[in-house]
Amino acid sequence: MKTTVIVNGNKLEWFAGMTIGDVLEKMNYTFRMLVIRVNGELVRKQNYATHEVPSGADIKVIHLISGG
Repeated sequence: MKTTVIVNGNKLEWFAGMTIGDVLEKMNYTFRMLVIRVNGELVRKQNYATHEVPSGADIKVIHLISGG
């Protein structure tokens, strides 16, 4: 049985050592201004390449938009 994580309500196949950077790449998220929470915990941008995602995690990716 394959293990998954949930990214904004969508299932994504999980693998050991998966990082936030891997999730963003697989989901084709390229927007620079993102807020990411893994199981409710905020992940800082400088940690995207090293923050490992646990199996079954609930990941929220929020696009920040600014303007006047």
